[in-house]
Amino acid sequence: MRKRIFRSFAVLIVLAIVLTFAAMEYISYQDAYANMKSWAVEDANLLGEVIKEYGSDALNEFTAGTIEGRVTLIGADGTVLFESDEDSTSMENHLERPEVQEAILSGSGEATRLSATFGQQTYYYALRLDDGSVIRISRTMDTVMSEVLSRLAVAVGLILLLFVIEIFLARSVTNRIIAPINKLDLEHPLEGGENGYEELDPLLHRIDEQNRQIRSQLEQLQKEQEQYLAITENMQDALIVTDAHSVLSINRAAQKLFDVTPKECVGKDIITVNREKVMGEAFSSALAGSYFEKTLVKNERTYQLHAAPVINPETREVSGAVLMALDITDRAQAEALRKEFTANVSHELKTPLMSISGYAELIENGLAKPEDISEFASRIHAEAVRLKTLVDDIIQLSKLEEAGDDILREDVDLNGLCAEVVRSLQPVADERDVTLEFTGVPVSVHGVRQALFEMVYNLCDNAIKYNRDGGSAMIKLSSVGGRPVIEVSDTGIGIAREHQDRIFERFYRVDKSHSRQTGGTGLGLSIVKHAAALHNARISVDSTPGRGTKITIEFP
Repeated sequence: MRKRIFRSFAVLIVLAIVLTFAAMEYISYQDAYANMKSWAVEDANLLGEVIKEYGSDALNEFTAGTIEGRVTLIGADGTVLFESDEDSTSMENHLERPEVQEAILSGSGEATRLSATFGQQTYYYALRLDDGSVIRISRTMDTVMSEVLSRLAVAVGLILLLFVIEIFLARSVTNRIIAPINKLDLEHPLEGGENGYEELDPLLHRIDEQNRQIRSQLEQLQKEQEQYLAITENMQDALIVTDAHSVLSINRAAQKLFDVTPKECVGKDIITVNREKVMGEAFSSALAGSYFEKTLVKNERTYQLHAAPVINPETREVSGAVLMALDITDRAQAEALRKEFTANVSHELKTPLMSISGYAELIENGLAKPEDISEFASRIHAEAVRLKTLVDDIIQLSKLEEAGDDILREDVDLNGLCAEVVRSLQPVADERDVTLEFTGVPVSVHGVRQALFEMVYNLCDNAIKYNRDGGSAMIKLSSVGGRPVIEVSDTGIGIAREHQDRIFERFYRVDKSHSRQTGGTGLGLSIVKHAAALHNARISVDSTPGRGTKITIEFP
C-alpha cells in the first residue's frame, strides 16, 4: 500500500511538473514568436521610412546590418533590388511569393515556410512602399527556438530540483497517510481513540466483530480440544487417529502399548507406531471404507483391535481412520477359566456319579456277593458325600462371586470365629493325629460372617488334610498396625514354588491322586481367594516342600 501511494504521488507530481514546464515552454515559444513578428513589423516600417526619406539608395549593407534578420527589397515587378545575405542579381523573381502578393494587394503580408535559399523554417513579413516596391524582413525560427532553448537548462535544473523535493514530500505525505493505519491494533481495532480516517470506521467495526467471532470459535475449539484430550488421554484403551496418510494423534495408553512417543509417530506413517501385519491390515481396511476387528496379542496381554473409517460428511469420502485397541485380557482369561471350570465341574461330577452308578448297577443286577453289599453301600455313601461336598463348594463359590455391595455385613469377632472353626475341625484333626492349636487377640472385622467362616475353615481343613501324621496346624490371630491378620500354618507336605501362584485356581491340585484320597474338591482355596477379595484382604503364601505351609490373610 505504501509503495502504491508513493508511486501515485510521485507520478502525479512529476506529471504536474513536466506539464507545467511544457506549458511554460510553449507559452515562451509563443511569446518569442510574437515578439519576433512584432520586431519584424517595426524593422520593416523603420526601413520603409528611411527609404521614403532618403531613397532606395539609402538601403545598403550598413543600414541592413542594424536590422536583426534578413532584409530584401523587391521591385514592383518582383525583381530583387537588394538582398542583405545573398547576391541580389542571382536571385529569382519574388513576385509569386505569398507574402509579396499579399503586401502588393493589401499593403502588408506575412508567411512562414521553408526557405529555398537557406533550407530553414523562416518567417517573412513584407511591407509595400509608396513607390510600389516591397521591403521584406525575414527571420528564421531558429532564433525563436534558441531563445526558448536558452531557458531550457534552467528549466531542467528546476525540474530536477523539484523532482528531488517532490520525492521527499511524497515520502513524507505517504508516511503521514500510512502512519494511522500502521498504528491500528487489529486485535482491538476500536481501542485507542480516533484513527484519523472516518472511512475506515466501518472496516474497523467489521474487523472487531470478526475478531470476537474468531475468539469465540477459538475458545470453543480450545474447549473441545481440552475435552477430547481429557477423554482420550485418560482412556484405559489405546486410541490412534489418522488421516489418509499419517498419524494425527495417539493417546497415552497407545503410546504405552506400542512403546512409542508422539514425536516418533505423529505426522508420520502408521508403520512408525507398529510394524505388525495386523496393524497394516486394520489401517488399509479402514481407509478402504470397511470396519476391521481382530485379536492382537502383545506384551502377554490380549487386545481386541478395532479400526473404523472416518467419512467426510460433505464429500462422503474416507478422510482417515480411528484405531482402538481394547484390553480384553481379563475377559479372555475369564472365558478361558469358564471353559476350564465347566470342563472340570463336568469331570469332577462325572467321577463320583460313575462310581455310584457302577456299584448300584452291580447290586441291582445281583452281581455283588451278599458279603460285599455292605462295602459297596459304604462306597456309594462316600461318593455321594463327596458329590454333595463338591456341589456345596460350587454353590458357595458362586455366591461369593456374585456377592455385591448390597450383601449383609456386620461386625464379626474373628477371635470367636476362629475358635468355632477349631471346634468344628477338632474331630478331623484327632482322626489324622494332627495337633490343632489357636492363639489370638480380640479382633473384629466388618464383613460377611459366613464368608469369613468358610475362608478360615477351608484354610484349616487343608492344613489338616495335607499334613503328616503326628504333625501340627496352627491358627494365629493378631493385629498389625490396626490391621487384623490371620495366619494358618502347618507342618505338612508343603507346596513347590512353581505351584504357589496357581493353588487358588478352581480345581487346581498340586498332587491330584493325594487330593482325591483326602476327599478334596479342588475348590477350597478358590473359596478362600473370593472370600478375601470380598473383604479387600491380601493373601500371601510361604511354603517349602516337606516342611509345611503358612498362608497369611491381611485385612485393610
